[in-house]
Amino acid sequence: MTRASRRRAGLVAGALALPALHLAPVVTALPAVRGRWLPGLRGAGPPDRVALTFDDGPDPESTPWFLEVLAEHRVRATFFLLGAMLQRAPALGREIVAAGHEVALHGWEHHNLLLRGPVATVRDLTRARALIVAVTGRTPRFLRPPYGVLTGASLFAARRLGLKPVLWSSWGRDWTREATAESVLDTVRGGLSGGGTILLHDSSCAAAPGTWRAGLAALPGLLEECHRRGWTVGPLAEHRGPVG
Repeated sequence: MTRASRRRAGLVAGALALPALHLAPVVTALPAVRGRWLPGLRGAGPPDRVALTFDDGPDPESTPWFLEVLAEHRVRATFFLLGAMLQRAPALGREIVAAGHEVALHGWEHHNLLLRGPVATVRDLTRARALIVAVTGRTPRFLRPPYGVLTGASLFAARRLGLKPVLWSSWGRDWTREATAESVLDTVRGGLSGGGTILLHDSSCAAAPGTWRAGLAALPGLLEECHRRGWTVGPLAEHRGPVG
């Protein structure tokens, strides 16, 4: 094989490898994969703690209600913010921080990163992180991509921006039109364990309008359940150990 032929073959192999590198991390969206091989990615922490996280805000229609319930129970949480939502409600982003909660990065808009190219992914995550820092004065430590779908580009961006990807171990399916307080609580309980990370939504911007009410109604019961089991509920930063 000539040098030119070897070069062409290398270019072809590289071109074929790039999509594979971009797509390979998608398998981490499967709970079974995270549970067996990647406990850090599912937000695993000490058995006497539970991390409480919210996605898709800040939303003036709904986020203040969640802040009120958390304040009543003296619980702090992690809010994964969308840049586009924070841009519309910067004062609410500052209110989240003023209430003692942690802010983390969820992306710029709620787009599946599989549909975003590498350049657009890095640009969007960089832009969203910069806005969070500028508005709230806090530097986010964690990244959770929309739909929990990681790509090679998002992992590259996370490393570049000093972010640790964290998904979840239990969720409430509170974005569905059929969700109720009872269904959300029962679904969370199904995967709930000490050392876990809970995912709820403080906004319906990427779901059926008003579905956030089911998660809000389930929140007091969920906090009481964790207290009854002897678990401390708090933000990811105090969960000691979530890693990408």
